Amino acid sequence: MKFTFGIITGGAQENNINAIIDSIEMQQISELDYEIIIIGSCNISRRNTSVISFNENEKRAWISRKKNILTKEALFENIVYLHDYVKLMPGWYEGFLKFGNNFQVCMNPILNTDNTRFRDWVLYDLPLSDMERDEKMIPYNMTHLSKWMYFSGTYWIAKKSVMEEFPLNELCGHGQGEDVVWSLQIRDKYDFNINTQSIVKLLPSTGKGWNKGKKGAKFYEMREKIIEKLEKIKQPTRVTSPGLTGFLKRHGIQL
Repeated sequence: MKFTFGIITGGAQENNINAIIDSIEMQQISELDYEIIIIGSCNISRRNTSVISFNENEKRAWISRKKNILTKEALFENIVYLHDYVKLMPGWYEGFLKFGNNFQVCMNPILNTDNTRFRDWVLYDLPLSDMERDEKMIPYNMTHLSKWMYFSGTYWIAKKSVMEEFPLNELCGHGQGEDVVWSLQIRDKYDFNINTQSIVKLLPSTGKGWNKGKKGAKFYEMREKIIEKLEKIKQPTRVTSPGLTGFLKRHGIQL
């Protein structure tokens, strides 16, 4: 399998980016089967790595534009989109060789620095009123709900052709939900897949992310009841999402 690894940066993250490249090189992928593209300000010269400079003053934190540039420039069909604080764990490439190439859009488990889950396999707008934010991270073996899910822009993998068909909305900058808008558009046509054999992890400077850490027994009892409900739900072929309409309206975005 061949991969383009695209690192999205806002600059001044050379230490993080070198650590990410180290984690890629540790996978021992043939040099003919991968490339690394850094989009943004970065003073790094590494093997199989190119840097595409970006005018950070054009629009603040314009990560949607950077990711679309990555799609255009990628040489290989499998593109890994990752921000400059996500590294691959040992066995990532071997895990994908076992998982195979039969996917269009794919997620891996994302670990916080304390090995709890970051927002990886996550519901967005399934109408269960008793679900709280942390509870929307569902078990990895629950794969029948992708029409109600979204992928965090922190990290995902997709085919180049899929990303050409569904580019990110460049009206959205960082913090304006470019990942939500993209997910709610693409999920009607393509199912989200998860490969649990390949794992990534946030770098130490990132913090703990979404997961609030230890929970009480009451939380887990409630969560088990919610999971029982989710297991009984049948996935539709299409979702007309009020979540997307409301999201776009709140942010003043027109498609």
